[in-house]
Amino acid sequence: MSAAKVKMREKKLRNQPTSVQYPPAPVTAESSSHNGGDTPRSGNPNKPPHHSGWVRGHRRDGGGYSKEMPKHITAGGFARARAAEVSAMLKAVTKTTGSSHVFGALPKHMRRRAMSHNTKRLPRRLRDVANRMREKSLQAGAKKKKEQARRKSRKARRRHGNLLLEFNRRQRKNIWLETHIWHAKRFHMVKKWGYCLGDRPTYKCYRPCYRAMSSHCLLQDLSYYCCVELQGEEDKLLAALSQLSSKEAGPTFAAAACLSGCRQGSVTVYRAGQYPSQPLGSVTFLWRPRTPGSAHRQLWIWAHPTLKQDLLPELQVVCQCFEAVVPPVVPVATPAEVQPAVEPELKPETAPEAGTKRKQSGEDASEPPAKKILGDGTRSPSTPVTWKSSSTGIVINDLSMEIVRYRLIGPQSHAVLAETLEAAPGCDNKCQGSPLWWPRLCMDEGKMNLHRRQTEVFHLLKGVHSTTELPAGTVLGLTVEDPRLTLPRKKVKALPCVQQTQDVDNERRAELVVRGVPERCCQSSLWERSVRDNVTENKMSEQELNRLRSEVLVPGSRLSPTPLQGRVPVLLVHQPGKQVGHDMSCWGAGWDLLLPKGWGMAFWIPLVYRGVRVGGLNMSLKHSQNKAAPHFPHDFPDCPAGARFQEEQEAELLDKFTRHPPAKRTNYIKHGCLAPFRCPWQQLAEEWELIARGGGGGGGGEDRVGDGQAAHSEATTEVEKTSQLDVPKPPSRFTVLRNRKALRLLSAWCGPTTSKGQRLRRVGEAPPLLRPAAAAFLGAHPTSLVWVRLALPSKGKPELHAMVCVPTAEDLKLLGKGRVGSGPQEPAHRDRFKHRIRGKKKKKKKKEEEEETPAKSSSAESNVPDESSKSSSAPVFGLWPDPLPSVASHCARVSLGWVTQGDFSLSAGCGEALGFVSAAGLVDTLLSQPADRRGTLLLRNPASLHYRFAKVNVEV
Repeated sequence: MSAAKVKMREKKLRNQPTSVQYPPAPVTAESSSHNGGDTPRSGNPNKPPHHSGWVRGHRRDGGGYSKEMPKHITAGGFARARAAEVSAMLKAVTKTTGSSHVFGALPKHMRRRAMSHNTKRLPRRLRDVANRMREKSLQAGAKKKKEQARRKSRKARRRHGNLLLEFNRRQRKNIWLETHIWHAKRFHMVKKWGYCLGDRPTYKCYRPCYRAMSSHCLLQDLSYYCCVELQGEEDKLLAALSQLSSKEAGPTFAAAACLSGCRQGSVTVYRAGQYPSQPLGSVTFLWRPRTPGSAHRQLWIWAHPTLKQDLLPELQVVCQCFEAVVPPVVPVATPAEVQPAVEPELKPETAPEAGTKRKQSGEDASEPPAKKILGDGTRSPSTPVTWKSSSTGIVINDLSMEIVRYRLIGPQSHAVLAETLEAAPGCDNKCQGSPLWWPRLCMDEGKMNLHRRQTEVFHLLKGVHSTTELPAGTVLGLTVEDPRLTLPRKKVKALPCVQQTQDVDNERRAELVVRGVPERCCQSSLWERSVRDNVTENKMSEQELNRLRSEVLVPGSRLSPTPLQGRVPVLLVHQPGKQVGHDMSCWGAGWDLLLPKGWGMAFWIPLVYRGVRVGGLNMSLKHSQNKAAPHFPHDFPDCPAGARFQEEQEAELLDKFTRHPPAKRTNYIKHGCLAPFRCPWQQLAEEWELIARGGGGGGGGEDRVGDGQAAHSEATTEVEKTSQLDVPKPPSRFTVLRNRKALRLLSAWCGPTTSKGQRLRRVGEAPPLLRPAAAAFLGAHPTSLVWVRLALPSKGKPELHAMVCVPTAEDLKLLGKGRVGSGPQEPAHRDRFKHRIRGKKKKKKKKEEEEETPAKSSSAESNVPDESSKSSSAPVFGLWPDPLPSVASHCARVSLGWVTQGDFSLSAGCGEALGFVSAAGLVDTLLSQPADRRGTLLLRNPASLHYRFAKVNVEV
């Protein structure tokens, strides 16, 4: 019996009477007089008695009563033995149970639950004891903790004021978007990056969401993206921002189309002066159009929340903005009746009249009514959000959660916006004294002319057949009416209104498609903080809007005149779709709708009523995957945010793996997978740098394959020696190759392919892949990674962290025979750590047993070494422990990289994978392959031994 069972048995039997037994003795007159008449069984006196139970009137072993009965007994001994048994029995009866409750003294048929609430239901002999126990428990509870307040009823908790207080309390830890309540009822919510966001719907809608992105519209709330505003002179802003980017990686903040304010731009930012190393991440930016006669400019930079903590300090350094502007303390307005000058006389409480509502009383009545949190509820009011520089004059404002951003993806996004939004009409001179912003703007004739011009451009969008026809990044400013006024009674599907219009409209529409929105029409009042605050503070509540609707003579008709509080400045920003590759160009294009805070749900519900499909974080990842674009922070391993994401992802996948028993999970050691939950990019880049340096020159054909394998084996021995040394690891030196010129050269060497792997011909011949060009490329980018797209020509579904490997000459011959689906097989590996884990389990079990006997454990600990001090983490069955051996040459096929996004692509109709490979390894592989099979690689999932052929493509 184990120690736990022994303790449990002792606990159950601690109040039971113990048997009164005397040591056995031979059957004599003397012994019978001492044992009180109890005689032992006949047999060997030296042998301990054998106890066996009674079964149906006879002994289990066939024995019975002792045949030799005592001739006489002593009255004193017999009385003492019986008295001991009687006293033990009385002690067991009178003593209460382990819970020390009075009910233990009652038989079961007399016990009632109501006795615990009313002691008068107990018998009189037990009432005093029960009352004393009750008083004692109340005193003990009062000492330990205060008596908890009585919980309010559900009806009270569901009142609007109490719900608002509860929601405000829950927003102090994680930021809620304005559409949080709507998402929480329909989505699986996750806590990420300090926000509470919707991950995926509770209903199955993977294919409907893809159809919405392909043929209609998908709606997403991207308000969790952080906006950083920069203000200052244009020259100083460009001089500061030029340190964070490079023209080699693409257009920068100073691109001509973006600098005018007509286009939204995208750029990868680095630490100041550190290009091409130490990248921070990818951001989008938008310039405010120039004001005539002023050099002052305004710039919005939109970044992922994980990137903001790295980007904001870097912007403060390059702009020299270290002077924090403390926000002013806004006094809390208290009603006048709450703070009287003279204390009123206390009046006796009167009963409320029938039919009147119960009002607040006590401390709650002196507090101002609760308000809904708009913006960041986790930020302290004293936290600075503005920094300025006295030397450069640049001002940095943190506008996170100050602007609502919705994204509409799909070819009919403009049709949804055209039906939802309606340009605001002008106002007459009677509203000149209004505190609202729109009447003041109507007094300026120049701004009203601009508003009319923007309205005409917006009407032209209704005749556009698809969103993809417009130039990428187009910006349009507009002032619209409250969309709640035009809300349909039931959901309708918005479709393009393509009608036979006049030739003049056709010409203007064609000009809009070719040239985009004019620069004057890109201006918007949303850029001004005073206008945003005015619109937010004066928003009409749902209660007031419903009251006005009830006063309309014809139910369901539109309010006339429309309230002036419903004039909202917005910005429409066109989002380009797929911009790389040759198939499905511009797929996934759409619009971004920018609004002032507080108006999120007022625009969200009308958009949903136009038949859009709503997506979460999961659909954002699939949208990037179908566009063959890297998704932040998943596909930025060289950035700090990407490194943090990979650590969190590894911990999550490892926790999910260890929750399964060893017999029900994959043994990745036997599958030859060193790192199934992470990608050791640094080790891969360093190993391929040594391999390429040891391999030397180039060549072509099968001779190059043999030379490369020999050079690879020689270099990997050096790698394994260096990995076995216990030295501190150097800082990360690998970078993702983002040089446009180098990427175009590498793409030409790989040869462009479609999703099905079919080769496409380009105008003009690609530069030849020769030894000097390859050596120059490897010398410039020795430890770089390349973002690639892999297409499987046959069946197969790539998974996360699948291995990208180099095919051998025999594999390419197998492919030449037309056997595309039957790829090579990886031989099963031996689990060399299995016996170590078993031995450690035995030692752990032995150690637990020795802890029960402290005398033996002290001597055992001195002899058994502690293996936990040798390894940083305990080994897990089925996973290779740290440090890892050579990641490039661990399997039968040489590894090039790993997959970060993989799935069956509905847009391509085959399996597609996106990931990174070593630039040096890719060039070395292309040199070793024949011209007709160049760019063919192998793909193997972590839990599979089967390789599948894949076509690699570097898209720029």
